[in-house]
Amino acid sequence: MESKNEPQAAPRSIAETPDDVPFIHLENVRKIYRGRGEDFLAVSDVTLDIQAGELLSLVGPSGCGKTTVLKILAGLHGHDGGEVRIGNGAARFEPGRDVGMVFQQSLLLKWRRILDNVLLPAEILGLRLGESRERAIDLLAMVGLRGFEQSYPYELSGGMQQRAAIARALVHDPKLILMDEPFGALDALTREKMNLELLRIWSESRKTIVFVTHSIQEAVLLGSHCAVLTAGPARMADFFPIDLPYPRRLDQKTSAAFGDYTRRIYHLLGME
Repeated sequence: MESKNEPQAAPRSIAETPDDVPFIHLENVRKIYRGRGEDFLAVSDVTLDIQAGELLSLVGPSGCGKTTVLKILAGLHGHDGGEVRIGNGAARFEPGRDVGMVFQQSLLLKWRRILDNVLLPAEILGLRLGESRERAIDLLAMVGLRGFEQSYPYELSGGMQQRAAIARALVHDPKLILMDEPFGALDALTREKMNLELLRIWSESRKTIVFVTHSIQEAVLLGSHCAVLTAGPARMADFFPIDLPYPRRLDQKTSAAFGDYTRRIYHLLGME
């Protein structure tokens, strides 16, 4: 149960960072949800460093605290121990401007056309709508939705709706994209296509992405790095680079190196 007296996140900064300085730094991070009856330890110890432009796969069993880690990174939750740092510049971290989020469901507004859905963050933030409209059109083209700008969400497939949600997360040009099991509701074939689509979008946008998933194969296919969390309360079981060449392809899943990474994660989660 989340406390109504949620501790405020400590001030943080976000900026362009030198290559040798982590863009995201978590060290011994803890999170406790305080309820009326008892406290609940959701995250016990998470430590990792991510450079700007990397794609981190965050994998672990259901209820282990992965989403809590995302909410801490987004500034939606405070933390009760350890250190959280994003960037190293003097500019204050503003979650609404510097973070884009993609959820398991697209959460598109059914009464708004696709272009208007993508523009929603720009409207909320008070950005110049003329410039934002041009960027939204370019983003829809980048995610393969050119020609669907005036469609309504119900006219698009589930995968296409998630592409629109990704464009919406990018429209205000955030530095960090947080994705919470964004393809979990899709069928297996569409999910694999969306994995390849995300890799293409990432290669073009070069945004820093933290991608939460329950799928071990998805974590290996996507991530430049992988963080493995144990069953809740979340504890870092391992954090390692995934040294497979980009661009990634589905047939890499049959390679010995891919199998080694998946077995490593299975072992860490006690699922051999």
